[in-house]
Amino acid sequence: MAAISVGKGEGLPARVKIAVIVVNWNSGDGLRRCLAALAAQDRPAERVIVVDNASGDGSLEAALPALPAAEVLRLDTNTGFAAANNVALRGCADCDWVALLNPDAFPEPSWLARLAAAAVERPECASFASQLRQDGDDRLLDGAGDVYHVSGLVWRAGHGAPVPKGDTPREIFSPCAAAALYRREALLDAGGFDESYFCYLEDVDAGFRLRLRGHRCFYVPDAVVRHVGSGSSGRGSDFSVYHGHRNLVWTFFKDMPAGLLALYLPQHLLLNAVSLCWLTWRGQGRVIAKAKWDALRGLPAVLRARGRVQRARRASSRDLRRAMTGGWLRPYSARSRRMV
Repeated sequence: MAAISVGKGEGLPARVKIAVIVVNWNSGDGLRRCLAALAAQDRPAERVIVVDNASGDGSLEAALPALPAAEVLRLDTNTGFAAANNVALRGCADCDWVALLNPDAFPEPSWLARLAAAAVERPECASFASQLRQDGDDRLLDGAGDVYHVSGLVWRAGHGAPVPKGDTPREIFSPCAAAALYRREALLDAGGFDESYFCYLEDVDAGFRLRLRGHRCFYVPDAVVRHVGSGSSGRGSDFSVYHGHRNLVWTFFKDMPAGLLALYLPQHLLLNAVSLCWLTWRGQGRVIAKAKWDALRGLPAVLRARGRVQRARRASSRDLRRAMTGGWLRPYSARSRRMV
């Protein structure tokens, strides 16, 4: 597959080489649709790597005819999203950039070309987010990049809102790894994805660590992807609640600089208390209690990792705070979370 050529501007590479990584676990027909969309790209990737997490539904075998050039890494067990991506990330040293794409995410033909152009135009950025639209109704956003609230809560900007007519490129906190582009060297230098997370928020954690090292993230609204969302685990399932709520605690304590951690710890504690009450009322009390208990049990290891993460910090607390969103009530307002 051919690399994209770019202009001869000062400091710009002559070629941008991209590997697309797709992690599969029992994704059904979604994986076939995903690979077919990659085969139809105006600007093909240099490599497409499918990492199969010991699927048992035949999805891998059924999908490969859609993109025969795809490379396959078959893992013996389900290692989770984070570890599977790390395997592929380490194995594509011939590429400058890696694009992550979920098997339930279906990019438009111009998707990769738009991301590649943004990477060339904005060398200060190490990651780029796509515009995610809901696969069932592409008039609605599934997300316009990830928002990090000072309490530790994370959500996709604009989720469920109508697609804006004048959606503008802009800096955001971090990309949703359902469809994102990363500078490979920067991501590896930041430690890749934290495999203890297994899945959920590992992309936010990686994005936070990139920011701590002084990198920025940019949203590319014309890089459009239709996304099912939680195609394997189920939105609001016990699995997603457990991993999401455990991992948001770990991300807050590992990545927040000391001054910001002290300042916003009361909001973080309130968020956890409200989550316990709300999810218990919704019938998931045992799940959320286990998530928070396991988060506390894992804190010693998280705090050891925190030392390494914070020693590598280059960004100021002021710059980091500007990239976050605040307000005591915003995490609990569905309307405010839908804002793009």
